Amino acid sequence: MSARDDLDDQSIGDFLGKLAARMAAPGAGATAAIEAALSASLVAMVGRFTTDEEHADLVGGIVAAADEQRDACLEAAAADEAAFSAVARAMKLPRGTEEEKAARRRRLSEASLDATRPPLAVLAAAGELVALAGRVLPVANRNLVSDVAAATAAARAAATTARLSVEANLPAIDDEAAQADLDSALAGVEDLARRADAVEADVRRRLRR
Repeated sequence: MSARDDLDDQSIGDFLGKLAARMAAPGAGATAAIEAALSASLVAMVGRFTTDEEHADLVGGIVAAADEQRDACLEAAAADEAAFSAVARAMKLPRGTEEEKAARRRRLSEASLDATRPPLAVLAAAGELVALAGRVLPVANRNLVSDVAAATAAARAAATTARLSVEANLPAIDDEAAQADLDSALAGVEDLARRADAVEADVRRRLRR
């Protein structure tokens, strides 16, 4: 059974139980992916309850994109568990001799770089989800506009958690060019948070009308 199949078969309670256990994975990276998947689910749900024919094409595209992002985030959650387990294995490699230390460091650097890929995918998804929430809000079923804000809040949480997951791996990565690329990718998180805040502020104004 693949990691994704195993994740699909878990109940929410099972996942939270594993998250709380003394286990290498799941951890922060998988948490970020699930937060983003929750955001995607909320955007899709709002879209499906928005039935105005005038906006059917727009909303249909948003729902399809949100469903795609939800699936991508679940894949990232499963990939993160596998990647972090590889990091944990690398950390356990022997380091009794200089040769062993060098081999361990190389493997740990490679595994740590691999471990940044799932949270980077989550960052990309979170940015797309904030954009989708902003697009659906003006036409959304007015009874569900608070769910649009909840979606952006979940996307914001996913992005900030994913950023931390990447940053946790940076010290073990020896490739300076890769480190620079990762720093560049993380630089957009603050802008994402501002965009999420703007959607939430718009929702709160609508709720007070």
